Amino acid sequence: MAAELTALRLTVSALLILLTSAFVSTQINSLSLTTNSCHGQLRLLYILPLTRPRPDHSRPRKAPSHLLIVIGSGGHTAEMLSMLRNLDTKKYSPRTYVVSSGDDFSSSKAIEFENDLRGDQGTSADADGQSEKKSSGEEFEIITVPRARKIHQPLYTTPFSSLRCLLACIMLLIRQSKATYNSPITTSPDLILTNGPGTGVIIILASLIVRFFGLQKKGDMRSIYVESWARVKTFSLSGKILYNLGLTDRFLVQWKGLAKGRAEYRGPLV
Repeated sequence: MAAELTALRLTVSALLILLTSAFVSTQINSLSLTTNSCHGQLRLLYILPLTRPRPDHSRPRKAPSHLLIVIGSGGHTAEMLSMLRNLDTKKYSPRTYVVSSGDDFSSSKAIEFENDLRGDQGTSADADGQSEKKSSGEEFEIITVPRARKIHQPLYTTPFSSLRCLLACIMLLIRQSKATYNSPITTSPDLILTNGPGTGVIIILASLIVRFFGLQKKGDMRSIYVESWARVKTFSLSGKILYNLGLTDRFLVQWKGLAKGRAEYRGPLV
């Protein structure tokens, strides 16, 4: 486990260095390399979440927040939708559900959840797991991205599939074109919520890259990770990656035994 985590850290670090170097090279005609490097380092420090728990000084927003929810892998989907069962749709609208390719189960569950949440029975899922919009005022969408790693996929091919997933997540977050996803939602998310699927790690990394280059459209793209209720003594692999690298704004756990450092115990949430 430690070897996998170390390898992933090196991959993430190399990717950030590569992207930063590319960004700096495009600006070299107007500023010196030293100045750009310092600017990039300061911007990286600005966008990275705090390594300590944030004080709870929440302020009410005047406008609804665009919520992005990562679901997948069966149990993760059930836990996530259970946590959101009392969601205030007026405060969190629109809503974007992100699923991995081939996960029609999670897509259909998200549709059922929205039907129950909003009392709208006029929406269904097609064979590809995409939502059928029956009205012009849809408040949610379901977006499919390439799977970061398939079950039993060889480890040596994982970096390539993860990179493909990362690029798709970046395109999703920057909302470059209305026609890209055939959706009326055109802003970046204000809040990203995930609880364990590997895609959640990728999309949080993508959000940091997008914020680093200032490509987001209006959305703040803050992130909250909720460790699975099934993890009582140790973090999951996704939890270890996000906790040790300090990539999320909030890191919540559901058992007191996991409350340490920046991991906040909030009691059972499912």
